[in-house]
Amino acid sequence: MAIFNSLGSNYNFEFVVKSLVSDAKNSRAALISLLKKKYNGEVVLTYKGREALTLCLELSKLSKGSAVAINGFTCVAVYKAVEEAGHAVELLDNEPNDLNFSAKILKEKLKENPSIKAVIIQNTLGFPCEAEEIAKICKEKGIVLIEDLAHCVGCRYANGMEAGTIGDFTCLSFSQDKVIDAVSGGALVIRNKKYKNGSLRLDKLSEYRKAVDRAYPLFTFIIRKTYGVGLGKFFHFLLKIAGVLSKPNVGGFYKKYALSSWYCSLAVLGFRELESNLSHKKNIAQIYADNLDKSLLSKQIIDNIEKSSNLRFPIFTKNRRSLIGYLAKNKVYVSDIWYGSVSPDLMNAKDLASKILNLPTHRNTSEKDAMYIAERINSWLKSQ
Repeated sequence: MAIFNSLGSNYNFEFVVKSLVSDAKNSRAALISLLKKKYNGEVVLTYKGREALTLCLELSKLSKGSAVAINGFTCVAVYKAVEEAGHAVELLDNEPNDLNFSAKILKEKLKENPSIKAVIIQNTLGFPCEAEEIAKICKEKGIVLIEDLAHCVGCRYANGMEAGTIGDFTCLSFSQDKVIDAVSGGALVIRNKKYKNGSLRLDKLSEYRKAVDRAYPLFTFIIRKTYGVGLGKFFHFLLKIAGVLSKPNVGGFYKKYALSSWYCSLAVLGFRELESNLSHKKNIAQIYADNLDKSLLSKQIIDNIEKSSNLRFPIFTKNRRSLIGYLAKNKVYVSDIWYGSVSPDLMNAKDLASKILNLPTHRNTSEKDAMYIAERINSWLKSQ
């Protein structure tokens, strides 16, 4: 069977059935209670994680002209969320061969730009940043610290603390292909009691959008199961043309929607299975680390597999397009690079964005699959 990085990669047959027959009763209250206990704060549920990012910046009431520091190697959704909140974006370059900016880089940027009043850390692909040192800097300077858990639910920092438990705000995404995958969804946890939710009003999500999302696990399961014989590719094409295949970026970056109960029930299921899911991802990541040619690997990544949530396993090659094509011929589809540098001025982030290729670690990637992928990649490398 074909192996994918995305396209409903987290869904097996059991999940598809649960998504179709899920009883959403009391699921909102259950998810709020779970998040409140896990991250110790007031919880607001949103339709998208990016909405939670914008909301926490609005609740922070930063002074006019404030800037928000974010990873330069990131998703445009983070950049847009900051802009939507009315603030300038300060992009921080990552360290060489690392996915995140360091405390040192933040410290240097604060000297250059004292208008930075908030910092977002994202632990890219689930690999932890220097969160403790960054948190210390933010506390000393009175800077708001936001932990973006879109990639890293369950990852741990060097001191053993879990991501989402040290910032003023914790933001989560339950979108497609994330560690907690509920097709869509997000949450804001207000951990610092000086910030209050107040009388927040969120728009109601349309019934059409909910129906499209509800069909996504079934549609993608059929696509993946029949892709190898050509039917899946044709079905995928028809669904995209008809506009009924759910996409993570639907709805733009601006409106804030409340999260409906159906998504909450899937998110609660994701948290119940979190530990087993993380264990599987670590196992698959370690297989890649042990079997891939070392020239493709980053020591920083390998050394942090145990602490990471391992959303994907990144490798690095200057000839990425050739490798993507080679793998596709072997029924391994990893063309969704996902991330890029949002500024050409950040040399390390730019270099990283040009070379990174993410390998699947999701629940449908077996140990046999991981070995097969590693063998195919090594074979390609020898042919170069």
